[in-house]
Amino acid sequence: MRPTRYPPELRRKALDLLADGEPVKKVAVALGLSDQTIYQWRRRHLPHLGRGAQPSTGMDLRTARRRIAELESELAALRRATELLRDVVSPKGDSRPCT
Repeated sequence: MRPTRYPPELRRKALDLLADGEPVKKVAVALGLSDQTIYQWRRRHLPHLGRGAQPSTGMDLRTARRRIAELESELAALRRATELLRDVVSPKGDSRPCT
């Protein structure tokens, strides 16, 4: 059995209704579609409304990992600077070392 093709406008309308918070069952009945079709569309096009997010593409994952590495490096530098400055400047602003 071959899957039925629906017009893009119908899919867009269903997805808009889901994004507005309408339940899948109500959208399916209103548009004359099966629940399963709506669930598939939601999972594919609105992953934030489904049970889990769609897997990221390799490029997105690489970009995210690169950014995480940059942020971790910056955090390590800031922690080190804080340690070095803790011995030089007291919390009250005078130049005596903290004891």
